[in-house]
Amino acid sequence: MKFGVLVFPGSNCDHDTYNVISELAKQPVTLLWHDSSDLENCDAILVPGGFAYGDYLRTGAIARFSPVMQSVKKFADAGGPVLGICNGFQILCESGLLPGALMRNAGLKYICKQVYLRSETLDSPFTNQLTRGEVLKVPIGHMEGNYFCDDETLKTLQRNDRIAFRYATPEGEITPQANPNGSLDNIAGILSEGRNVLGMMPHPDRSSEQMLGSADGFKIFQSLVGTLAAAGR
Repeated sequence: MKFGVLVFPGSNCDHDTYNVISELAKQPVTLLWHDSSDLENCDAILVPGGFAYGDYLRTGAIARFSPVMQSVKKFADAGGPVLGICNGFQILCESGLLPGALMRNAGLKYICKQVYLRSETLDSPFTNQLTRGEVLKVPIGHMEGNYFCDDETLKTLQRNDRIAFRYATPEGEITPQANPNGSLDNIAGILSEGRNVLGMMPHPDRSSEQMLGSADGFKIFQSLVGTLAAAGR
């Protein structure tokens, strides 16, 4: 089992993500530079948060053209698991690995705070160790986290159980007040059609140790480790 964490100019959560896999999950992990197309035989790819290429032009719009993302697209198309966190979610949408787009927050301000997520599906490599309806305390830190897609795409996500997480109250209620950025249908994370790609705006890498205020995010990494172990990776 081997994890790869992408590194772009401007990434600032790559080492956070690396630390979770190396020090907490105790699994082999390597950093993958944006300018290389070699995924070094990794079994799972993590696209971390930050400001890839300075978020110039549009968040994730330049990163999608990097050599490493061309390889990640082939890896995902072949069924390889890919997790995109915050800026990583934006990059996955720009790359066409996930539908929709991340727009400016409804309040047009950067938001950095703890939020609550409700787990909506167990049917993925990233959520199979959660319980349906389980509430996780996970922080956000973004300016463009307002998820949007057209009506038909939203219906497809809902119908096919591809909404992984929704913003919720601490009691698990889906309300407008619990939505920090205006995301459509309170969406905080979605899955690809093949269910092997997850994009989420909240940061499980920043909530994998209790000393950070919550260890709930580690369950997502544990699910992925368990999936790879079960597959004999």
